[in-house]
Amino acid sequence: MRIVPYGDAVVAINAWQDRTVMTGKSGHYPIERRAGEIERLRLQAEAMAADAAIMLERAGVGPGWRCVDLGCGPGGITGMLADKVGPNGRVVGVDADPVFLEHARREARSASLGNVEFISGDAYDTGLAGGAYDLVHVRFVASTAGEPERLFREAARIARPGGCVAFQEPDISTLRCFPAHPAWDRLRDAIAEAFARVGGDVKLGQRLYHLARRAGLEDVQYRPFLVGVRSGDPMTDFMPATAESMRGALLQHGLMTQADLESALAACRRHLAQPDTVFTTYTVIQVWGRTSTTSR
Repeated sequence: MRIVPYGDAVVAINAWQDRTVMTGKSGHYPIERRAGEIERLRLQAEAMAADAAIMLERAGVGPGWRCVDLGCGPGGITGMLADKVGPNGRVVGVDADPVFLEHARREARSASLGNVEFISGDAYDTGLAGGAYDLVHVRFVASTAGEPERLFREAARIARPGGCVAFQEPDISTLRCFPAHPAWDRLRDAIAEAFARVGGDVKLGQRLYHLARRAGLEDVQYRPFLVGVRSGDPMTDFMPATAESMRGALLQHGLMTQADLESALAACRRHLAQPDTVFTTYTVIQVWGRTSTTSR
């Protein structure tokens, strides 16, 4: 699969179409891997690391646990899990993108994480052994690729009886810029519609607790958080960078023209560069619960 350069509409559309075929995921995942996408994901993960750690602590993840991170991308929370489970534990990262997986493997080697492995697979149909994991974690897969019920079923299937299933999904309602700016709103609304067109739901967080309970999880916990970003912070370019990574989908679905997109990106970046500009991210809803020990 190619790396997508900025500004090339035809290449972006073709690369997005190629990725939907290669991943085999539910729907048509609208974020293509372009130059800069791994860095965008890294900055996002770092901004949310403290809250992910709180969730894992409250879920009781500890030494010796066997964990899997579905849709881990170029690393996900696998490094954090590796530290918590220690040398006697095991962490498996699953993703469909070979470039992301190779990056994750290099990072794990450089950090001397001998208890982590990365495998190619579909988060919705992993092929992993049933009842094998103490923790199954999923972040930003169901909201972007669709069919959350199916993903919950697979996560619960591979968790051991009484094991923990944890999801983190967004509610885009709080993705707001202050002072408000039309270019920010234009990009946000187009991104949300692009996900909707392919079966995703960037407000899935609003339903996540209900979905977890319907999936049969017990003692389900609920924890929302969001991140505030100032001009100049590492995540300042989050909105334009996300739109860049969705260029193919935005153009393919006719949500923006190439000229409209370039104009909105430039205007949004100028606004974000102003020292008085701040924004709040989407709210991330964390839910986690236990699989039944009696109905397996």
